[in-house]
Amino acid sequence: MNTIITIGRQFGSAGREIGEKVAAYFEIPCYDKELLTRAAKESGFCEEMIKCHDERPTNSFLYNLVMDTYSFGYNASSFMDMPISHKVFLAQFDTIKNIAKEGPCVIVGRCADYALHDFENCLHFFIYGNEDCKAKRIMQKYDLSREKAIDMMTKKDKQRQSYYNYYSSKKWGRADSYDFCLNSSVLGVEGTVKLITQIIEDFEEKNK
Repeated sequence: MNTIITIGRQFGSAGREIGEKVAAYFEIPCYDKELLTRAAKESGFCEEMIKCHDERPTNSFLYNLVMDTYSFGYNASSFMDMPISHKVFLAQFDTIKNIAKEGPCVIVGRCADYALHDFENCLHFFIYGNEDCKAKRIMQKYDLSREKAIDMMTKKDKQRQSYYNYYSSKKWGRADSYDFCLNSSVLGVEGTVKLITQIIEDFEEKNK
């Protein structure tokens, strides 16, 4: 086993759970929030700072305009903040590359596919799902009404999309940004895991 697997995901699609199960199948590490702890250690940033900027777009003037939340009551601190979000992003990028150099693993989110675009032993997946399935999963996990679950899902995906599109040269969730885009609602979590492990095994066989 020599493959690095990255997983982009819509909120509620079970992308992280799928990533963890794929990692368990191959007995390799899975990095999600663990990546933040490590990025903090390696960069010297405090962990809170890294968590604060995790998969959130920059507070730049441009971003606020794009997201239509720009208010005329801005102050200089939002501009002062800009280099920090960039530095945090770069710290995560460095950590992702360091992790990939150590051997096979699964990395969930955080533009990992973009960070590792020059690594040949990578497979990049994007997991999405039907709104109904995602809403049900979020309702159960966070004990929310359907309306609140859909609201949370929309906000989280907007955040992830803005972050990815801002920092990478690709488009979040678009098929040509990844090797495989899979709808986890079609086969369910276990079925999607089975399909991914099959793809990885075939990829490894082809590249022997």
